[in-house]
Amino acid sequence: MNIVCSPCIAWNLWKFVLPGLYENERRFVRSIVWMTCGLFIAGVVFCLGICFPLLVKFGMSFQSETLQPIFGVSNIVTLALWLSLAFGCMFQFPLVTYALIRADIVSQLILGVPTYLLFEAGLLAARRFKKR
Repeated sequence: MNIVCSPCIAWNLWKFVLPGLYENERRFVRSIVWMTCGLFIAGVVFCLGICFPLLVKFGMSFQSETLQPIFGVSNIVTLALWLSLAFGCMFQFPLVTYALIRADIVSQLILGVPTYLLFEAGLLAARRFKKR
């Protein structure tokens, strides 16, 4: 229920905060809100337009004479909603990166070091599984 009410809550919060902001702060907050909404919608469109059909097609590829896929409507809708939420949140990553870069050099290190270590771990895992 909170998700359904969140636009109304956000609008009331914005109307409460608006009188205390300077014009340049208002423009900045508006741009962040528009970018957040746009990126979230782009993630949902990418999910529902590209990834979800591929996922369903992959699930259907296991069909045989003895194995028939049974997709319930509630299961498909639930999967689509959760994937849409995940992709919408994932598409917020450029804003997170931008905010960390704008903060200072420590934030860049906090973001960069784990990213590099995860990349190296992926290379090591790929090398290990390639030998098998």
